[in-house]
Amino acid sequence: MDFTNFSDVELNESDGVFTLKNKNTTLGFVRFNNTGEVEYIFVNPIFRKKNLAKKLLKLVREKTQKKLIFQKPISALGSKLLNSIEKWN
Repeated sequence: MDFTNFSDVELNESDGVFTLKNKNTTLGFVRFNNTGEVEYIFVNPIFRKKNLAKKLLKLVREKTQKKLIFQKPISALGSKLLNSIEKWN
């Protein structure tokens, strides 16, 4: 996954969670299971509108090799994200 627009970004994976961090803060994370169900996704407000959520979701899809399944969004931003990824999911 290409994170060249972000300096010093570190991607960690453990126990069904991908986390993107830099030396100062967490940029975002996604929690998922092996069936492709996305349980939670968060992007730090400072780093929103930079396609980080989509990149995290693509990592989940690559890892699970499954079509992503989403729980009902808890915010308007979550609904907007789901609508924006319908084409590639």
